[in-house]
Amino acid sequence: MTLVALISNPRSTGNKAMLPAVRDYCARNPDIFHYEVEEVHQIADALRAIALVKPRVLVINGGDGTVQATLTELYHGGHFGKSPPPVAVLPNGKTNLIALDLGARGKPLATLDRIVEIARNDLESHIVVRQLIALSDGEHGRPVLGMFMGGAGLAEIILYCRQKIYPLGLPNSISHFIAAIAGLFTMLFGLTAKFLPITRSALRISYFRKGELNGSFLVVMVTTLEKLLLGSRAESGSSPSGHLKFIAVEHNRAGLTTMLIDTLMGRFGTRRGRGVHLAREDMIRIDSDRTRSRVILDGEIFEASAGKPIILRSTEPVPFLRLAA
Repeated sequence: MTLVALISNPRSTGNKAMLPAVRDYCARNPDIFHYEVEEVHQIADALRAIALVKPRVLVINGGDGTVQATLTELYHGGHFGKSPPPVAVLPNGKTNLIALDLGARGKPLATLDRIVEIARNDLESHIVVRQLIALSDGEHGRPVLGMFMGGAGLAEIILYCRQKIYPLGLPNSISHFIAAIAGLFTMLFGLTAKFLPITRSALRISYFRKGELNGSFLVVMVTTLEKLLLGSRAESGSSPSGHLKFIAVEHNRAGLTTMLIDTLMGRFGTRRGRGVHLAREDMIRIDSDRTRSRVILDGEIFEASAGKPIILRSTEPVPFLRLAA
């Protein structure tokens, strides 16, 4: 049995400078099985090969798209039968939400070294389970899986950061700050310009327990993570049975004010307020009758449009490796 299997994507931005050091580390550690993929369709072959060496931990080293594609294939492919290894994610993407939720901080190579140390010792105390978000259009076909979906103005701000700010070559933290300020400026003053993000979207959001919301929204989030973008913990809703944590902020002064106050106090997503809706569900439907509305699931873009809704469901639990026991 191999201790750690590592999937790396050489094309991810973080790996362009770091991958030689990762290769050298793996060459010096026979307990690591390293498999590199350059295209999404190669991930199925990677997991088939990895299943043969029976690793104690599966580590993903790539951007958001690599993480999402690996989780999707791991869940649907059945390469490990009913006992997949716990998954760890190196903090190597632009946002690193999943890695941060699992306690991975600092340099990716140091995180990998910590994972190997855990795999050699008491693995069980570090294993946690998370449900995934299965996104589909309600038709036949394999849903795409992830752990964080952003919609409405939030999705547009993320895309604005990706398309307008990242190409400037600034550090991620500065890029995220600039995008957040631009989004906030647009929300506060309602301005529209090519150099500013769109921060609202008309949607109909159906809960399968409590009815629906219909209107214009600044922020829509659905997540199975414990931590949100700004470090607060996602403890939304009161129903213990729903695994999809849902947050929506209306496009009005009350919603914006509540969101700003709660964000500054580190409690956004933890309580309802005027214009802020929270729920815990196992199925959510997002429709956009007027215009196409984009959502982002772990870095990948999807669209809801007239007659083509986005359906979100929670999956069965998947094991992950948390670095802090």
